Amino acid sequence: MKKLATAIALIALTDMTMAADQDVQVTRAAARQVTAGPSENFVGRVEVERLYAPPAGAIDERTSVGSVTFAAGARSAWHTHPRGQTLIVTAGVGRVQRWDAQVQEIRPGDVVRIPAGVKHWHGAAPDSTMTHTAITEAQDGSTVTWLEQVSEAHYSVRPPQAPSSTAAAQPSRAQQLMGDIAPKLAELTDQVLFGDIWERPGLSKRDRSLVTISALIAMNRPDQLRSHIALGRQHGLTQPEIVEAITQLAFYAGWPSAVTAATVAKESFLPITAAPASSR
Repeated sequence: MKKLATAIALIALTDMTMAADQDVQVTRAAARQVTAGPSENFVGRVEVERLYAPPAGAIDERTSVGSVTFAAGARSAWHTHPRGQTLIVTAGVGRVQRWDAQVQEIRPGDVVRIPAGVKHWHGAAPDSTMTHTAITEAQDGSTVTWLEQVSEAHYSVRPPQAPSSTAAAQPSRAQQLMGDIAPKLAELTDQVLFGDIWERPGLSKRDRSLVTISALIAMNRPDQLRSHIALGRQHGLTQPEIVEAITQLAFYAGWPSAVTAATVAKESFLPITAAPASSR
């Protein structure tokens, strides 16, 4: 009888352990630490946020995930990965290069696959920050072998312009509005404002749109407000939310600014399907 009770207890304990292993685990952003990339492996300011690492003792998991942000001009040293690595660019403009190959420019949405054992480096462009998510597998407990630093001669080589897709071939909204008179301002608008600031992970694009719309209402900027209302709706803002922001700001930004914004919003909402594909 005692042996039977012990066996039942062991089975119950095993079931509880298996159930715990199958729980969905959520790691809150505030609980994760951001560390500086060590100077022996990087040049410039680099911040590393570990998103996921296999728990200690796990024998069936070997993949780790991290988010790495490079300041303008920062880059990794040359290195290899025993099982390769996948990079997903989430913000800014960066560069990646395989040893004895041409450097390539990378932008948000690009996915870079680095084969096992290939010597390479990656980092930000000289005039832009860059953030990527790195997915790496370990072999015998190792994920990377660090080599020498990237020389200025290697880094300073300008990459060829990336092949344009059908969407990229179309002029942006900034290029349409001012590309012929102020091409550099149009370039900064596309690459720095929308390519970097709007891609930062600190706010969702929906929240960024609400902040921008609120600022344009307060400053009484109807032309810019018109395009950002359309962009905000693409990012998930609803008509009642935008109208409520206008009403709220009447008390802080003044009635004339709110009336102007309401007129612009009315034009933007008629019809709803008329929102442009991009405000840029």
